[in-house]
Amino acid sequence: MAGALEGIRVIDFGQYIAGPMAAMFLADQGAEVVRVEPPGGPLFATPANATWNRGKQSIVLDLKSAGDLETARRLAGSADVVIENFRPGVMDRLGLGPVAMTAANPRLVYCAIPGFAGDDPRAGTAAWEGVVGAATATYRANPRTGRPVYTALPFSSSYAAFLAATSIAIALNARERDGLGQVVEVPLFDATFAAIGYRIGGDAITGGDPNIARMLGITRQFACKDGRWFMYHSGNKRAAEFLKLAGIEDLLPGAVEKLTPGEIQARSEALFLTRTAAEWEAFCEEVGTEGSVCRTSAEWMENEHALASGIVAESDDPEIGLFRGPGINVRMSGTPGSVRWPRRQPGADREEVLAAIPPPARKAAAAVDPLRAALEGVRVLDLCIVLAGPTCGRTLAEFGADVIRIDSPHRKTVAFHNDINRGKRSILLDLKTDAGLEIFWKLVDQADVVVQNFRKGVAERLGIGYEAVKARKPDIAYASLNTYGQVGPWATRPGHEQIAQAATGMQERFGGDGRPTLAPFAVNDYGTGFMGAYGVALALLHRRRTGEGQHVDTALAYTATMLQSLYLHDYAGKQWDEPRGQDALGTGALNRAYEASDGWFFLACREAELRRLPEFKHLLPLGLEGALEIAFKAGTVAEWVARLTAAGAGAHRIIEDVAELRDDPWVRAHGLAITRMHEGQGELTTNGPSPRLSRTPPLPGRPAPLPGSDAASVLAEVGMAGDLERLVRSGVVVVEGVTVR
Repeated sequence: MAGALEGIRVIDFGQYIAGPMAAMFLADQGAEVVRVEPPGGPLFATPANATWNRGKQSIVLDLKSAGDLETARRLAGSADVVIENFRPGVMDRLGLGPVAMTAANPRLVYCAIPGFAGDDPRAGTAAWEGVVGAATATYRANPRTGRPVYTALPFSSSYAAFLAATSIAIALNARERDGLGQVVEVPLFDATFAAIGYRIGGDAITGGDPNIARMLGITRQFACKDGRWFMYHSGNKRAAEFLKLAGIEDLLPGAVEKLTPGEIQARSEALFLTRTAAEWEAFCEEVGTEGSVCRTSAEWMENEHALASGIVAESDDPEIGLFRGPGINVRMSGTPGSVRWPRRQPGADREEVLAAIPPPARKAAAAVDPLRAALEGVRVLDLCIVLAGPTCGRTLAEFGADVIRIDSPHRKTVAFHNDINRGKRSILLDLKTDAGLEIFWKLVDQADVVVQNFRKGVAERLGIGYEAVKARKPDIAYASLNTYGQVGPWATRPGHEQIAQAATGMQERFGGDGRPTLAPFAVNDYGTGFMGAYGVALALLHRRRTGEGQHVDTALAYTATMLQSLYLHDYAGKQWDEPRGQDALGTGALNRAYEASDGWFFLACREAELRRLPEFKHLLPLGLEGALEIAFKAGTVAEWVARLTAAGAGAHRIIEDVAELRDDPWVRAHGLAITRMHEGQGELTTNGPSPRLSRTPPLPGRPAPLPGSDAASVLAEVGMAGDLERLVRSGVVVVEGVTVR
């Protein structure tokens, strides 16, 4: 079966991470992607190119040559999508920028992925990954040393790729309806706000409830009998049974309140020392609660579930031979994605690519009634909880879909509500009752999309799994998001963000030789939500062309694997030597954090750029790092950042506090952090959409409503306006009493 993007032609000018990864997502789903390489091959020489450049054709073009530049223009003019991730203005100077290209081809979706936006005062800064990380509070201070902690994983680039692919798929949906393309811009800086998520509004997640705080005390890493670490999560419904069977009933709700935090810590630590980490993982699976060995990335590459489910896939790379790396990130039942071939050698497809360039197309006529919202008229039923699934629904709402959030009235608190439920309508509906299911099916009759993030099998037990919904509504786009996916031996295991980070090696890398440590943001949850939205957009595009619905599957473990794609690969001679641990400052002398006289900044540059400053002109590479450490302490952060930037280097002050980032005037002016009145709660701050689309821009939508407050309007739309009081009396619908945090 063909991919959802069959017939879509993409020209990939991207270099480094974000652009190639975004184009890879499109290639994995059937797009015809032509990769344009500079002479000499990719600017970033890394084995990860075997992942990011798979499934693409390759042509080498020297854009400084008039002939090759004209070829590049012809390629872009023939495309449905162009992707580039240069600094703002670079492609314009070549005549390949968004204004020129969309004027020549009004159906073109042109996607730019710069480090900083074109209207950001830092637009001209060399925005290497580490520089953007410094600008977005990614490198928090180590409480032991006070030094910023570098993370080797490229969160900003990866999120820019996630959001670029999603925005492109949504822009193609809009084009399918009104015939017009548009310009998409997803700056790395802006995209990182999507990863920061709820932390924009403050780091507290307990809402001040001391009992929740106590229970979260045993949601952490524990040392085990064999010296390995184990991540346990107490937020699952089976946690009480776990505690009973483990023999520590005094940690159950009702009893735990009698213990001090120190007693809770001592009891739980002593418990986990009684078994090996692997034994605890098996015990958690038997009970049905959440836990994972804190694996290394190398162990994840060999893991039975990772291999059986295709989260890790094998290929034969032309440069490094037999290769293991991340598999398909979004699975589609009707148009399954695939890695169609390994990466090509640079220029391997030149003749074929040139022969396939069609003659210049006539300009498309302007649409009579251009869309203002790409997903206008699309109705979504969002059955999700916590972060990943609701983020999928929220993203669809930002692009204009009517999203109805269905929560259980038995869940007394809706977590992260104001972050993930803005732009939606809310109803509290008991799907365990016949009357509740009757309402659900009436809503399905009017829906285009259903999104759920239950454990595999739960939706089926409720009678609302994909096959049941498909039988009622054959053209439905139905998305399932969970921890481990829909296939493989661990598919039914429960999990949250922490579990995915532990299972796939993220925690072990960030912790180093000490306790495994969580990433600074909930990167797997939010990333999975965006990839779910990408899959839904693909399914809707396919349905517009064929009338067919399908099942979309993505998972936290898929996202965790892709987020590590820079390092998560295996081949003969592989060395796991990336920076790791809480004392890491960077990858080397020219890509690391340095302390100035009044704080820290991040430097990312080439040696030639550094040597433009007189005091560094004659430094020997062997002693460069130590010399820089001494030199930088003689000036302020502002002085060094200004001088280094003027020399063409990448440099930025390290922002360690999300609150400072949130209150930055530019951030506020561009809607990346928005403060609004929330009914019954006063003024609250959330993040706003990161992507920019020229014709159908995403909007934050209304503030998250109080849970259940839209019951009347939702019921009225299915002909049950007069039934609200009866349904409330019977408890099928609840309109108040569920709190938020």
